[in-house]
Amino acid sequence: MAETATLILPDGSRLDLPVVVGTEGERAIDISHLRSETGYVALDDAYGNTGSCLSAITYIDGERGVLRYRGYPIELVAQKSTFIETAQLIIWGELPTTEQRMRFSELLTENSSMPEEFRSHFAGFPAHSHPMSILSAMINALQSYDLPGLIIDDHEEFERVAASLISKVRTIAAAAYKSSRSEPIIYPRYDLAYTDNFLHMMKSKPYKEYVPTKAATRALDLFLILHADHEQNCSTSTVRMVASGQANLYASAAAGVCALWGRLHGGANQAVVEMLSEIRASGLTVTEYIARVKDRSAGIRLMGFGHRVYRNFDPRAQILKRAVDDLLDELHVTDPRLDIARELEAAALSDDYFTSRRLYPNVDFYSGIILTALGIPLDMFTVLFAIGRMPGWIANWAEVHSGPRGYATGPSRIYRPRQVYVGATEREWTLQSQRTVDVVTDR
Repeated sequence: MAETATLILPDGSRLDLPVVVGTEGERAIDISHLRSETGYVALDDAYGNTGSCLSAITYIDGERGVLRYRGYPIELVAQKSTFIETAQLIIWGELPTTEQRMRFSELLTENSSMPEEFRSHFAGFPAHSHPMSILSAMINALQSYDLPGLIIDDHEEFERVAASLISKVRTIAAAAYKSSRSEPIIYPRYDLAYTDNFLHMMKSKPYKEYVPTKAATRALDLFLILHADHEQNCSTSTVRMVASGQANLYASAAAGVCALWGRLHGGANQAVVEMLSEIRASGLTVTEYIARVKDRSAGIRLMGFGHRVYRNFDPRAQILKRAVDDLLDELHVTDPRLDIARELEAAALSDDYFTSRRLYPNVDFYSGIILTALGIPLDMFTVLFAIGRMPGWIANWAEVHSGPRGYATGPSRIYRPRQVYVGATEREWTLQSQRTVDVVTDR
């Protein structure tokens, strides 16, 4: 007999609700028929306790600091895989064979360049436009070139479109950066790997080729791997919401970019570097800054510490910490902010105020350091995040269209959250001549 939970309502009536158990033992109470059978809705501000879907992509156990892509521990993925292999794993659910890996690599290469007429759109943006603004708009526009029919109805077409989006988002991102700086857009090279090609397009100039070090390439590839998916976060939930209305993949991904742009989501690593810059500019020692953070009346937050999901160490942060140490040692980067970051990390980890509250460095703390060491400007931080998150958005879009284990377009139920209305009750219409307004002026 299936397990149920019983809900007792204020009038004494009872409702048996099915209990759903996930493959990792997660337990949920299915309230999908609550309103139709009782007239009640569940109220959960910010969806902190609401499971919005069934998904077979990513598993997180925040209490134990566990993150797995399709069942593979993130530590293993980071050690063994590349970003592109990770993308294939996340989208299709299995590690690719040699043949599958080669075919997808060829599709990435074939689709890396933008159509010439598409490139002209960049000239329409004002100088110094934010790269995220350009990225979201251009991904939406790309649909007209890549997917004129809107519908993806077979596996081969889905693979082509997925490869095109993953490949071109990197090309568009680099072009967005160049456009925002009024610099010439650089073409991709067909002989470079994914991450090297992005750095080439972003940092090369017509008269000078940029050649990244192996340490730089590996650090950036690791950054992309660790950001490839992270369950139902703000941007991924947005992608699923938009996809549920049968919107095409490009429109859904563009919506994800817009959601990611927020300072509390994709902008968190930028906030870390801004904090480091503020500490340096203020002339405060790290000890003095820590004291201000602990003084709640000061209203100062320690950016890059703690996480809404992880109540232990963020497993991605532990991986990036090692990469940070290797990268800084190899590149011999001289940036006072990076010295402050290392001192801040050591001070916080040895202070009971933070450790007792489980405020450990998260992935944003270390990713901000890595991107700074690589010479990536602040306004490109979230763009890099979007490149890394694209495989997760594609996989979630596919789930919405055909369930947790399908990848072709199929029927889906449009997402439609309920609300509890707290506004004015029914009112009579007041004629304009009878209305009075309290005018407040600031003189």
